[in-house]
Amino acid sequence: MTSARTLTLQTPLAEAVDPEIADAATAELGLATVGDLLRHFPFRYEGGAVEDDGTRRSEPRIGDDVVVIGTVTAITPPRAHHRGKKMFKVQVVNKVRAYDVTFFNYLPKPIQPDRQLLLIGRLGEFNGKLQLTHPEWLVLPDTTITSAEALAANEAGSTKAGSKRLKFADLSLLMQPTVPIYHGTKNMPTWLILSLVDSVLKRLAPVPESLPADFLALHALMSLDDAVRAAHKPDGRAQADRARRRLAFDEAVAIETALARRAHDVGIVGAPPLRAPDGPLQAGLRERLPFSLTAGQEDVLAEILDDMGRDHPMTRLLQGEVGSGKTLVALLAMLAAVDAGHQAVLLAPTEVLATQHLLSITAMLGDLAEAGQLGAAEAATTVTLLTGSMTVKQRRAALLRIVTGEAGIVIGTHALLEDTVEFFRLGLVVVDEQHRFGVEQRDRLRRKGTGESTDDDSMPHLLVMTATPIPRTVALAQFGDMATSVLRELPRGRQPIQTSVVPEDREAWVARAWARVDEEVRAGRQVYVVCPRIGDDATGEQAKAGFTDEDYDFEAPATEAKTSGRGASRGEPVADESEKPKTVSAIEMYDQLSSGPLGEHRIALLHGRLPADEKSEIMASFAAGEIDVLVATTVIEVGVDVANATTMVVRDADRFGISQLHQLRGRVGRGGLPGLCLLITATGSERTLERLQKVAETVDGFALAQLDLEYRGFGDILGVDQSGLARRLSFLDLAQDGDVLAAARDLAYEIVGEDPDLERHAALRAMNEVILGGDRGDYLDKA
Repeated sequence: MTSARTLTLQTPLAEAVDPEIADAATAELGLATVGDLLRHFPFRYEGGAVEDDGTRRSEPRIGDDVVVIGTVTAITPPRAHHRGKKMFKVQVVNKVRAYDVTFFNYLPKPIQPDRQLLLIGRLGEFNGKLQLTHPEWLVLPDTTITSAEALAANEAGSTKAGSKRLKFADLSLLMQPTVPIYHGTKNMPTWLILSLVDSVLKRLAPVPESLPADFLALHALMSLDDAVRAAHKPDGRAQADRARRRLAFDEAVAIETALARRAHDVGIVGAPPLRAPDGPLQAGLRERLPFSLTAGQEDVLAEILDDMGRDHPMTRLLQGEVGSGKTLVALLAMLAAVDAGHQAVLLAPTEVLATQHLLSITAMLGDLAEAGQLGAAEAATTVTLLTGSMTVKQRRAALLRIVTGEAGIVIGTHALLEDTVEFFRLGLVVVDEQHRFGVEQRDRLRRKGTGESTDDDSMPHLLVMTATPIPRTVALAQFGDMATSVLRELPRGRQPIQTSVVPEDREAWVARAWARVDEEVRAGRQVYVVCPRIGDDATGEQAKAGFTDEDYDFEAPATEAKTSGRGASRGEPVADESEKPKTVSAIEMYDQLSSGPLGEHRIALLHGRLPADEKSEIMASFAAGEIDVLVATTVIEVGVDVANATTMVVRDADRFGISQLHQLRGRVGRGGLPGLCLLITATGSERTLERLQKVAETVDGFALAQLDLEYRGFGDILGVDQSGLARRLSFLDLAQDGDVLAAARDLAYEIVGEDPDLERHAALRAMNEVILGGDRGDYLDKA
């Protein structure tokens, strides 16, 4: 160890602990400073069968990674397993429950009856018993062996690298009444993290208070120094809960302060006031619509136009139910920008969606989108598409229309972000499906409204849209710098969608599902069949989320994604990865249907790896009624609108998130006919079946979004790579802590309003840097 000098949160970890272990902590967990280590908080505490209030602790869930401290009560003789492997079973019991622990091919010699063990593994279930398959293990000192004997036993069963780690560990810490449990890795396990934290806390200087005293008193919060220490070494669970709440406030204030500073920066920049409430393009579109806007659409549009008429940039989030008419509202806002003499741009995440937007917008506008052509309306403009797959000739023509201002409305994908794209007079940026773009990508396009091609250095107005309803707490954390508009009312004519779960082992149910598809097609309707992966990958293994910009395949729910690792959630223990259940790919599904029950119908295949012109041709054919059944990946998840599509079949529905399933089924029932969604699944997990059943029973997208948050967590909903935030949150629970975020937001805006750069709030600035990394909250500024 290093010298016993006093430490601060900013002290490099290599100066606080042995450099060899510090290097491992940095490599394995990204911990570079003392603050990083102490921000790596326990995710739960071991010790005692009951909470301080006498209630039983919450049950661990199947598929969770767990840490168990218990005693070996039985070891059964080995028995043969498939492929010639032997299976050893050990029963481990703690004060709450028993676990069957399985090892394949060998049983570590130090694991003996009556010895106390620490086990780290993925929780499964077989024959009604909890099980751990091939967990990591550690022998603990107990009434039968001393710390030295436990250390010797561990070294005997350890690798050379493991023995090196053991010499830095204090195993006696695991015998405390309340033991903190940390997320770790094979090379940086929880017991080693515990030892490092204990060593650092003994030399840590008092942590400066970051929050105002009156705020602490108002919310009955302990000091920051007390909270940091109590989180790692609590005097009982009640104190641990108080520390968690205090530290949750720090995380919330860090997030909201970064957002408040961001909003302040945007607010001091000018923007072109786009005042054209009754312009000819807006009025012309309203005259051509065969229906009237809903009251909700009118209210939201009024909010947007009011913001656009001001001389500072609008930053507004528009969210609503699938099919609630967000695109029409956004189009009227874009027309208002053009009526006011500026350009508007719509950024879409995929070429399929960008092309769909082009087709639907030009269809709605009619002669209003035909400027320069015979028969064009008097106030007509031009709508231009720009995507990465365009030919050089097509691209040059589009770029010319954009830079000269001929194109009043520009629609495109990430190709719009390239340096070669210049606008004549950009006044409004609309981003569709914000969760698929990083903030930096969004702002890069927004900055194209400044520079030589504009009258001044003003910034365009920004409207962000999402068809995935966002829980209030997520919105506060991710979009706290934005005003929010919500569309809940569905346009007249939208029909209810009946959703049913179809277990794949019920052969009669599956047969009936395909019979219903056949019936719909024979009645003149069209059908989507959605699969979680393409199927042309080299390994044939299940695809991960996001092949390319064009094919955002599923983000597997954490509950199901975990069950095929160390052990299946149900059934006999799984010995290796090759035994994982496979999903049905789009290509396999297309082949099966073409040669099977739907072979006489017109079937097509659509996925993101197809050439752009082929994708456009397939979608155009489907929209024109020339295709009966479209087998696709989630490339059709958003924006694709075919009125005659009434039925959707989702294969391996357990591989999709709750909100994603809700959004997918929103593609049907849009043409005045009832919709049907069939969720086919082979899962054996009761919890996953329960999740799917809730999707079937609930049509409220906001309620489902909240449920999705509770099931999968914040990072899985918005994507860790998109926000960088989920990995930084240790105590803030976005499913439960809405009051914490709201209070933090009020405090953050009050502080930033008086001290934008936090010059008079040094401790708060320092704590924010420890929590978020960087002095501006890097998660907000990186894609």
